[in-house]
Amino acid sequence: MDCVLCEVSDGVADVRLNRPDQLNALNDAMFAQLIAVGERLLDEPGLRAVVLSGAGRAFCAGLDFTAFRAQADAEPWRPEAVAQADGQETPAAPRDDFGVPGLVLPRGQKAVWVWQALEVPVIAAVHGFALGGGLQIALGADIRLVSADARLGVLEMDWGLTPDMCGTQILPRLVGLDVAKELALTARKVTGEEAVRIGLATRVCPDPRAEALAMANTIARRNSDAVRAAKSLLNRAWDAEAMKAGFRAERDFMERNVGSPLQREAVRTRLESMKRP
Repeated sequence: MDCVLCEVSDGVADVRLNRPDQLNALNDAMFAQLIAVGERLLDEPGLRAVVLSGAGRAFCAGLDFTAFRAQADAEPWRPEAVAQADGQETPAAPRDDFGVPGLVLPRGQKAVWVWQALEVPVIAAVHGFALGGGLQIALGADIRLVSADARLGVLEMDWGLTPDMCGTQILPRLVGLDVAKELALTARKVTGEEAVRIGLATRVCPDPRAEALAMANTIARRNSDAVRAAKSLLNRAWDAEAMKAGFRAERDFMERNVGSPLQREAVRTRLESMKRP
């Protein structure tokens, strides 16, 4: 089964995370297919807008638990690390920078930043859970439509981690530095309604996916040159060099931190707490 579905109709790409039985948790295949779909859309002729959503009961519940269990046991958990442990070579992705020249992005950052690398608007439709890496994928979109009862959270601290999928750079630009720190340091979950109040989401909708598709089709009827220019010009408000340095710092800390004694202990503690009634 494909972990990511993509259909393009009338210039609108309908992209759906498709592991509904696992609340669309991120595993190796999901990362690979998210990046592959994003790369494909970079070259999609006539593309005018993208809708990013999740099948089933959630947008994305974050990293698959198999990765956390591997971290707790000090086992390789990333595809490149597994391949190296087996003595295999992992081929480089066809595109490494995804619009961040001079910096090779790791797969987590690619899975988020590819949506910003697209010249057309990307609208995330969030329902159920958008947690940890799942929230960071939604942060890669230009607009986030959420259900009122959605649950969003920066949960990495629960696992002894920091956000490493562009979250440390995008989050404070949306909610402000102090709120970004509160969310990242406490791992507090917020509802869709609170997410809109603090700037984490754009608007509450009864049916985020239907609203996102309607918005995408409206945008698709606009002057496509003007739409692309508007996204590019608005994104220039971000300091590109500062963001590049932040991406590099995210990657470097993640490489040092994962598998460290403190991080492994945090994962074991979290896994044990989840077993309790």
